[in-house]
Amino acid sequence: MPRASRHVRPVRAMAALLCGAALALSPAPAGAAAPSPPAPVPAPSGDRPVLPAGDGWASAEGGTTGGAAADADHVFTVRTRAELAAALNGGDPTPKVIRIAGTVDANTDDASRPLSCADYATDGYTLDGYLAAYDPDTWGDADPSGPMEDARAASAARQAERVRLPVGSNTTIVGGGPGARLLGASLQVKAAENVVIRGVTFEDAYDCFPQWDPTDGADGNWNSEYDNLVVYGSRHVWIDHNTFTDGRRPDSEQPRYFGVLFQQHDGELDIVRGADLVTASWNVFADHDKTLMIGNSDSAGDTDRGRLRVTLHHNLFRDVVERAPRVRFGQVDVYNNHYLTTGDRYGYSWGVGFESRLVAEANAFTLPDAVDRAKVIKSWKGTALTERDNLVNGEAVDLLAVHNAGVPEERLGDDAGWTPELRPRVDHPRAVPHLVARHAGAGRH
Repeated sequence: MPRASRHVRPVRAMAALLCGAALALSPAPAGAAAPSPPAPVPAPSGDRPVLPAGDGWASAEGGTTGGAAADADHVFTVRTRAELAAALNGGDPTPKVIRIAGTVDANTDDASRPLSCADYATDGYTLDGYLAAYDPDTWGDADPSGPMEDARAASAARQAERVRLPVGSNTTIVGGGPGARLLGASLQVKAAENVVIRGVTFEDAYDCFPQWDPTDGADGNWNSEYDNLVVYGSRHVWIDHNTFTDGRRPDSEQPRYFGVLFQQHDGELDIVRGADLVTASWNVFADHDKTLMIGNSDSAGDTDRGRLRVTLHHNLFRDVVERAPRVRFGQVDVYNNHYLTTGDRYGYSWGVGFESRLVAEANAFTLPDAVDRAKVIKSWKGTALTERDNLVNGEAVDLLAVHNAGVPEERLGDDAGWTPELRPRVDHPRAVPHLVARHAGAGRH
C-alpha cells in the first residue's frame, strides 16, 4: 500500500499554507490564497437521523437508519427508567424512536425512587466485610471465594438487573433536548441490527460492587462492570454527537483499598464479540480511564476475525487515560479526532492489539510536555498500524517512528494492510481541535 494517503496530503508539505486555519484537503493552485475554512458536516436534525452515505463503516452494506421507519405508535418520549425500559420492550426489533427528556436515572425503582448501593446489597454483603475477608495480608493471592464473595455477586446481580437495558434492532435513541442524560445506565446493543444513538449524555455507569482480583497486575486490581454503552454481536450501529463522562463520580477521587484505586467504572464504549459496521462520530469521551475497547479477548477469533470494522472520526478524547481505542482483530479507521490531555494521568491512546488493523490519520494531539510521545501508541501483541499526518501541539510528529525508537521492544510495522475509503471528507489536523470543540458532544451540531 502506498505510504501517502489519497485522502489527505502529507502534513509537512502543507505546513506553510495553514496559518492555523481549517483547510479543505484538495490541491490549491500554486500561489493561491489559503481556502476558507470548510463548513462542518451538518449533523442530521430531528428524531429520525439517518447516517449519510459513505460516512464510515456503518454506512457500508446497506447503511444505518435506526428507527427511521417507526410508525406513530412507536415514537416515545421517556423521562424515567421505567418509561425507558417499557419503550425498549426487552429489545424487540419493531422500528422505534425513543426520545430522552431530561435525566433518566437507571438506579431507581419502578416508582422512580432512587436506589443506593445499600438498597442492592444482599445476603450480608458490606464493603467493610469484603475488605476484611479478602485482605491480601490474610487471604493471600487466591481468587476471592466463600460467603462474602457470593454475597457480592448476588448484590451485583441485583444492580445489573436495573442498570443494564437492552436495545433491539431498528431503534433510534435520541436526546430530546440539550439536557438529555442517561445516568448510571448501561445500554446493551446486543445481537441487534440497525441502531442509531445520538445526542445523549451518558454519565456515571458505576458499579456498587467491584470485585477484587489479586492476580490482576503486580499489585492486584479492583474490576468493575458496566460500560455506558456496549455494542455486542451487533451490526450497523451509528453513535453520534453523544457525551460520555464519569461526571459526578470520577474514579480519580475514589479511595484506595489494598493499595489500589477502588475503580467503580469499566469502559465508556465497548464494541465486542462479533460486532461489525460501526461509526462513532462527533462524540466526547471525557474524564475516564478504560475508555473505548474494540474486541475484548485475544481468544475471540471465531467471532471477531473479519468483523469489528469501526470508524472513529471527529471525536474528542479529553483527559482519558487509555484505550482511545484499544483494538483487537478489527479494521479500524481513526481520523480527525482530538486527543486533549490537561493533567498527569495519561497511559496511551492507540492500543495495537492482537491481529488488529488500525489506521490512524490526520488526528490532533494536545499534550503536556511531560507526556512521552513514544507512549501515544501501545503494542498489545499487535504487529503494525498505518499512522501518518498526525499533529502534536500543532507540529507534525511521526508518532510511529517515535514509538519504535522509544519503545524498541514493542516495534511495529507501518502498514495495516488496507486503505479506508468510507470518509465523506478529511479535515486538516490543524483544524480538528477547533471543529471538534465547536461541534462534538451532546446538544451540539
